[in-house]
Amino acid sequence: MNIVTLLPFIVLIGAMFLMTRSAKKKQQAAAQMRSDMTPGTGIRTIGGMYATVKEVHDDSVLLEVAPGVHAVYAKNAIGAVLDDDEYNRIVHGAEPEDDAPVVPDDASSLTETDETDEPVSDDSRIDLGKKDAADEAPEAADAEPKKTDGESGAK
Repeated sequence: MNIVTLLPFIVLIGAMFLMTRSAKKKQQAAAQMRSDMTPGTGIRTIGGMYATVKEVHDDSVLLEVAPGVHAVYAKNAIGAVLDDDEYNRIVHGAEPEDDAPVVPDDASSLTETDETDEPVSDDSRIDLGKKDAADEAPEAADAEPKKTDGESGAK
């Protein structure tokens, strides 16, 4: 057989190999993440529920979804194991203690100001509103109306 004939099959087999290899890596990473769960760890289920791990068994996990409310989930239902800072930020609303810039709630601080703290005026503003026909062409209002083909100028 000619190598040109076999080339598409070789490329197809190589692509399938790469896809299965990446899928296996993802499955191994997920299994490692689930095996790293310990009691007290914050997690997110594949359904989007946040909870705290209370007990870890072979195929199941006991989760505390609210104070005093426990539920048993399969280990495969755990979508992500969260670190303590992220879990507290999401569940309890705890803000991180860093010097992140504060975003203002209004746009007043986004306008340019001069030394007197007054907004700088921009006289070259563009009017985006519709104009009336009289405003658009005042000289056209004074001129005679156009005659159509059906009308004649002679009386």
